[in-house]
Amino acid sequence: MSEPRIGALRAALPFGPVDLRWTEWGPADGAPVVCVHGLTRTGRDFDVLARALAEDGRRVICPDIPGRGLSSWLPDGNLYAVPTYIGVLAPLLAGLGRFDWVGTSMGGLIGMGLASLPNHQMGRLVLNDVGAEIPGSALAVIGAYVGTRHEFVDVAALEAHLRVIHAGFGDLSPAEWRHLAESSARMTPQGRVVQHYDPAIAVPLQAAPPGDATLWPLWDALNLPTLLLRGAHSPLLTEATANRMAGKPGVSLLTIPGCGHAPALMDPAQTGAIRGFLRS
Repeated sequence: MSEPRIGALRAALPFGPVDLRWTEWGPADGAPVVCVHGLTRTGRDFDVLARALAEDGRRVICPDIPGRGLSSWLPDGNLYAVPTYIGVLAPLLAGLGRFDWVGTSMGGLIGMGLASLPNHQMGRLVLNDVGAEIPGSALAVIGAYVGTRHEFVDVAALEAHLRVIHAGFGDLSPAEWRHLAESSARMTPQGRVVQHYDPAIAVPLQAAPPGDATLWPLWDALNLPTLLLRGAHSPLLTEATANRMAGKPGVSLLTIPGCGHAPALMDPAQTGAIRGFLRS
């Protein structure tokens, strides 16, 4: 499989232009799949899944959501929210026609927002460890680590940090952890290594004491085939919430053993489940 292509566009938003970057795999004329990462991550988290989907002839697009990776940082931390992300992605999605969506955590929330819009072009939706209700306790933990700036002497030290804060990703190989570290590292002018995101993404999380996020009206309004993945030990997508969501027609629930928040989608069983769902 060849290396990914890099795509780019400039989206015009009310507060100014935003540069969106993404990695793209597979044939340019393949049926599109858009894969969107979690809060502090980048599109390169999907390299393993993207290669697998590209083998099925799919065109796989993995954006860096603004404030992460190679995409623009936003001028105000309060702008880091789902409506902004939808606005930035709109020009890209408009050129795709019908597409499927794989969203991890924040990426799943963006997908749910898109699927609620009239005349959306989303065909199938994969939600990776996020759903219609998020406990405030889980949001508080996320806000605490996102809002703390960590600097590292090298990528190996960053990798050790990721192994701790992202233990919920599952039992990854040393090469997989190294990939996650290398693809989300940025060098500061002072020669230190930091994670490749704008610290201001924490602003919305820290604006008020976190309470439970309830999105049941949004969820109930969605009407498309959905695969819901849940890490068996996830604090963010509880078993009760996942089971309630799975009671909706057209929704399949798969619980991933040995994972918390959120399965890394690198294991063949995980990628295989997504491939099978998107083929059906």
